[in-house]
Amino acid sequence: MTTTSSPTDWISVADLEKGFATGSYALDNSADLTGKQVELHAADGTVRRLEFDQEQLSIDGGEAAKVRITSVREGVYLLDWLDERTKPATSYTVVLDTLTDSYTQVIGTLPTFDVIKTGLYERALGGRPLTDVKVDISHGAVNTPYRDGACPHAQTDELIGVRNLYHYSPTEVYEHVYLNAHFYTWHCLKGVEQGLCDTDACHYYKITDALYLFIWREKIVPTLGIVMVDERNHRSDGKIFGVGDTEDAPLANFPMASYCQRLTDTEYPDDL
Repeated sequence: MTTTSSPTDWISVADLEKGFATGSYALDNSADLTGKQVELHAADGTVRRLEFDQEQLSIDGGEAAKVRITSVREGVYLLDWLDERTKPATSYTVVLDTLTDSYTQVIGTLPTFDVIKTGLYERALGGRPLTDVKVDISHGAVNTPYRDGACPHAQTDELIGVRNLYHYSPTEVYEHVYLNAHFYTWHCLKGVEQGLCDTDACHYYKITDALYLFIWREKIVPTLGIVMVDERNHRSDGKIFGVGDTEDAPLANFPMASYCQRLTDTEYPDDL
C-alpha cells in the first residue's frame, strides 16, 4: 500500500468532503415519507409537526428546509437537516423509528473559531473537554403522547471491543476501534486522510437488533459525525458536519455511507 500522506497532514472538512464525493456509497434519498405528516412528542410535552415534500421538510408549518432522508433498515429512517438561521448553523438529526413509533434526536453545534484556537494542552489542564463540538441527545414518541418507556432506543455497550472496517467509496477506507463507553479510535487505511488516526469522544445507541446509532465528536478539526450502522445488512449511512476552511466559509454537512464488516471482537480477562 502506497502512503500518500504523513501523520501530520491534517485536512479541512471541506477537503474531506471532496475526497468522499468521488464514487461515494451514500444512499439515495428515500421517498417513503413524501406527502406525509409526522408528530414528534418529546418527553417535556413539546409536540412538533413535520411535513415532508420530496427533499423538503417543514416544521410546524414554517419555512421548508432541505432534508436528507435515508434508511439502512426497513421502517427506520435517518432525517438530517440544518437550521441556518442560527450562527453558526445548528445540525438536526432524527432517527424516525416507525416500527416502534419512537424517535431519537441529535442536535449538534460547532464551536466558533475563537473557541477553536484554544490549544488542547490548555483545555486539558483547565478541565475542559478536548472538543467543543456539542450534542444534545433526546428521545420521544411518534404520533402519540410521550410516556415513560415509549422509546426503546438506549445507550449500549454492544459495540465496545469491536473493530469494524468501513468502505465509504472505492478510494476511502477506514477502520473503527470502539474502546469504551466514551471513546473510539478511527484510522484511515486508504484515502485523503491515509495514515491519519485519532481517538475521539463518542456515543452509542442501540435502535434494534444489530442496528446502532453511532455519534462522534472530533477535536483536532471540529467535526460531528452521525451514522446508522446496520451490522445485519453490512451497511452504514449518515453524515459529517464540520467547520469551514475559514471563519467566513460555509459549514460542511455532507453524506457518508459505507459497506461495512466486523473484523474482530476483543474479550478482556474476567479478572482484569
